[in-house]
Amino acid sequence: MVKRPLCGSCLQVGKLRRFSREAVNENPTSRKSVREFSAGGVVLRRMRGQWHLAAIEPNIVNADSITRNAARLRRRPTIFALPKGAIDKGEKPEQSAIREVLEETGVMVQAIAKLTDIKYFYVRSWGGRERVFKVVSFYLFRYVSGRLGDIQPAMRKEVRRAVWLPLDQAILKLTYPGEREVAQIAKKYVRVHPEL
Repeated sequence: MVKRPLCGSCLQVGKLRRFSREAVNENPTSRKSVREFSAGGVVLRRMRGQWHLAAIEPNIVNADSITRNAARLRRRPTIFALPKGAIDKGEKPEQSAIREVLEETGVMVQAIAKLTDIKYFYVRSWGGRERVFKVVSFYLFRYVSGRLGDIQPAMRKEVRRAVWLPLDQAILKLTYPGEREVAQIAKKYVRVHPEL
């Protein structure tokens, strides 16, 4: 018999219940679904003869100062992500991406092209634990000015640090598969447009 890990839906009033598809899929329609739209960027800078990409290390243990999983989260391998965030009311996705890049990395950028949209589902760990369908529009940017990591103190709740990663390594080091694909698209763009 194969032992399977327990999940929250496998426990019932303190008594252990057999793991089953029904336990995992209880009331699938009872969870509210929402949509989120975000924008972010691949920021490129040519240094020492090769292209580098700006990545952030999100501050996982941030505003939720009392987190049961805080110790476990700190033991995880470093998470590298692309800078991104919610599209504010009245903003166009490209404007949001430029703003988010500045807020999370501290650098000013010049827009080059839209790369792609990535889409995925996740379940919020706060509020009503809604199921979220998220669309993130990614843009390719070229570094213009600023010091990477020079961000406002308030942003330290969201971003632990920002780093330049060689583009070839970034494709392997970014944590999220969708963002690795975005970096791969950026690499192809650079190959096709060497004048960048």
